[in-house]
Amino acid sequence: MRNQELKTVNIDPIESLKQLTQKEFALRAKQYDDTYSFPKENFQALFDAGLNAPTISKEFGGMGLGNNKGNIRSLWAMTTEIAKADMSTARCWEGHNNALMLIDNLANYSQKERWFSGVVNQGDIWTVWSGEPLLKIPGQKGKIGTTITKTENGYIINGSKVFCSSAPGATWANLLVNLEGPGAARHASGSPESVLMLACELSDPSVTFDDSWWKPMGMRGSVSYLVRFDNTFIPFENEIGKPGEFLLDDWQTRWTPQYAATFLGAAKAAYSYTLDHIESQKRQNDPFVQHRIAKMALNIQSASMWLDHAAQCWNEDKISEAKSAGNMVRYEVEQLTTTTLDHAVHICGARALIQPSPLERVVRDLTLYTRHDNDDQLLATIGKSLLGESHDKSFFNAK
Repeated sequence: MRNQELKTVNIDPIESLKQLTQKEFALRAKQYDDTYSFPKENFQALFDAGLNAPTISKEFGGMGLGNNKGNIRSLWAMTTEIAKADMSTARCWEGHNNALMLIDNLANYSQKERWFSGVVNQGDIWTVWSGEPLLKIPGQKGKIGTTITKTENGYIINGSKVFCSSAPGATWANLLVNLEGPGAARHASGSPESVLMLACELSDPSVTFDDSWWKPMGMRGSVSYLVRFDNTFIPFENEIGKPGEFLLDDWQTRWTPQYAATFLGAAKAAYSYTLDHIESQKRQNDPFVQHRIAKMALNIQSASMWLDHAAQCWNEDKISEAKSAGNMVRYEVEQLTTTTLDHAVHICGARALIQPSPLERVVRDLTLYTRHDNDDQLLATIGKSLLGESHDKSFFNAK
């Protein structure tokens, strides 16, 4: 790991990312969107720059960023910078970092040595897959969900998962599965201890990808396919953490602000595009343009301050407050960023929504990605918390 440690010394991650995102990622975003393809060149560039292991501890060659390390805001700032160039790449980046964060905090030492070596020295890409929705999409015939059988040496997985971001590009997936039946983590039934985290090597021939399911209006490059498991064997040595640890320790709450960080990247992209439009069209003296560009700037600053607040809570070890703040950040930044894009469209007009305009893609991407969670349920969860009512702080399910 020494080579990677040397490569990352004295790197300013934000400045390094700006070079990559402005000169490379932004130029490739249309290609990934048009072809519904995984941003492999972007991840290779991150690896070459020593930026692909932010949530791995420095001991193992990473950058050592995390909620419990006093520096989580740096990770969210990196996410925003990537999302400004391409939200799909940011989504794959989120999953990669979340998987590595789980391993860094919950895996045993030998697991960390084995898996982190692959990331730091070979550029392995990780992801986290949980999605097993309760409802089918129109016309869907097959069942969604996984069943787990425990054997003498490990677990056998059968069934399928959906919204599996990075499916054709990732090397490993941390599968959140439920011993008591389909549902994984978000729709888990039964005891929390029924939810396991299992590392699955995606080159296993028993794992297959269905790209026909993934024909969305936006976030196309996140390649969030349907993935099938046909008697996929996972040995006990690939089990991460203790049964139920993901739910009992509310790990999802540590990731919630990162969605907001991606939304903020979309708003910054729209703002930059709009400034260029105003200058090229000589519209600086239009009072309505002045009002809307001011609102855009205020919204972006407000969103950044919300993320600063959540990060400060984590830095000061105010765990309960940080979890609540994260939900507020996720809700409020969605409102701020969607309003910001609305201002951009009003200023730039219909031509900005015609391909190959970058703003057209940003609008599509943000529209889809903000539906990752239902903001009505999220707002109700915040209200329940304030009123002392029972609530699900991780997935905003009704209780």
